[in-house]
Amino acid sequence: MKKRAPRNRTLTCSESEITELSNKLMRLSKVASIDSITNQIIHQDFAEAIAFFPQGFVDLLIVDPPYNLTKNYNGHVFRSKQAEDYTKWFESIVVSFMKILTSTASIYVCSDWQTSNLVFPVLDKHFTVQNRITWEREKGRGAKSNWKNNTEDIWFCTCGREYFFNVDAVKLKRRVIAPYRTDDGKPKDWEESQNGNYRLTYPSNLWSDITIPFWSMPENTDHPTQKPEKLIAKLIMASTKEGDFVFDPFLGSGTTAVVAKKLHRRFCGVEMNLEYCCWAEKRLMLTKYDSSIQGYVDGVFWERNSLNEQSKKEKTSIMATQGALF
Repeated sequence: MKKRAPRNRTLTCSESEITELSNKLMRLSKVASIDSITNQIIHQDFAEAIAFFPQGFVDLLIVDPPYNLTKNYNGHVFRSKQAEDYTKWFESIVVSFMKILTSTASIYVCSDWQTSNLVFPVLDKHFTVQNRITWEREKGRGAKSNWKNNTEDIWFCTCGREYFFNVDAVKLKRRVIAPYRTDDGKPKDWEESQNGNYRLTYPSNLWSDITIPFWSMPENTDHPTQKPEKLIAKLIMASTKEGDFVFDPFLGSGTTAVVAKKLHRRFCGVEMNLEYCCWAEKRLMLTKYDSSIQGYVDGVFWERNSLNEQSKKEKTSIMATQGALF
């Protein structure tokens, strides 16, 4: 096990925790009911598990597949493929999960700039592509002979023209530098407070307010491509209502499941790596003690680095809580 700095809050599982948490995991060998998989993590290869899922129950599908890069996922190595081979692999995944979607479902597919070129034609063939979100992923070393790559894409698709989208739930609260006032001196389209002046703005498809999980954040794990809770929260809040069903076929360390639980949505996730599944289960348990989402406070998504006062509300007992779970 890695030796951590004293203030490192990265979530891990001991061998005894893995043994205990493994008992909570599902594995499908026959057709499952919706109730039986609700709020469950399935430890299985998605390509195998999909045959046992019921039809037409998913309101929101969040897909974060391995990008077309060679990467080691805790012993499971995904190797980069020729463009044509990756496209065929991705299309086989898309075709397999189409049966589980409702007619009004939304689909979000994550990719890097290279993989985007491969997944878009597939998504355009099978769904209605509504938009491409590009978000700033400010992490990692620079490149000496190229521009540093610090963005990723998320393709927003729907099964058809009818779908749910709650724009008011995902407006961004930005600090106002030069606020306008009405003729009688009142704020115009902005809010005046003791901590500064703010305006709720419509969300665009360019996101620069996301903070990548790092060692001092309780949501952080050792997963190499972990998505931030704030990012997933935006997708869930925009495209579902409370009680809707969110599904993630490449769950990783559990971010989609954790955020869905915090936001009172039903969920199910599939992950083939046992340790990742156990991290996810432990994170789900921790939501009992802390249901906050970094960057989402008082029902509003805040611009990055604008929550100095609100950050004081964050609980400071997460590490103690983790130790008390077992």
